[in-house]
Amino acid sequence: MQKGVTLIEMLVVVAIVSILASAVIPLSRMTVKRTREIVLRGNLRELRKAIDAFKWDCDNKKLSTIEGYCKTEQNNYPETLEQLTEPLKMAGAVDKTKKYLRRIPRDAMMPLDSPNNPNNWGLRSYADQPDSSQWGGGNVYDVYSKSDALSLDESKYNTW
Repeated sequence: MQKGVTLIEMLVVVAIVSILASAVIPLSRMTVKRTREIVLRGNLRELRKAIDAFKWDCDNKKLSTIEGYCKTEQNNYPETLEQLTEPLKMAGAVDKTKKYLRRIPRDAMMPLDSPNNPNNWGLRSYADQPDSSQWGGGNVYDVYSKSDALSLDESKYNTW
C-alpha cells in the first residue's frame, strides 16, 4: 500500500483554499479603509481642537499681544497650520510658551504632494464659504481632506 496524496485530493484542497482566500481579500481591504478613516477622523479632531484652543487663548488674552500672534483682522485664528507647531509666548510676567501641536498630522486619504508639504490638508479661512474648496488666505478657520473618495458610509471625505 502506497502512502501519498492523489491529484484529486490536491485539487480539492487548492479549490477550498482559493475560495477562502477570495473571501478574505475584500475583508482585509475594508479593514485597511476603516483604519485609515479612523486615523482621518482623529487627525481632523486634533487639528480642529488646536485651532479652537488658539482662538480661545487669543480671545481671552492668554497669548502675548507684543508678539502679534492674535490679529483681530483675522478673527484671532492662526495664520497657518505651521504656527500651531511653534512655541508661542504666553501673556504675563513669566516667560512661558505654548505649542498647540507637536507636528501637523497627515491627511490619511491623500498621497503626499511633496516631502516639503507633509500635511496635504485643504484649508478654509473665516471669510470662506463652509463648502469652499479654495482657501481665501489670511487665517485658518477649518481644515478638510482633499480626497473626493467615498467613505464606508458613502459620504465624501472632504465633507467631514
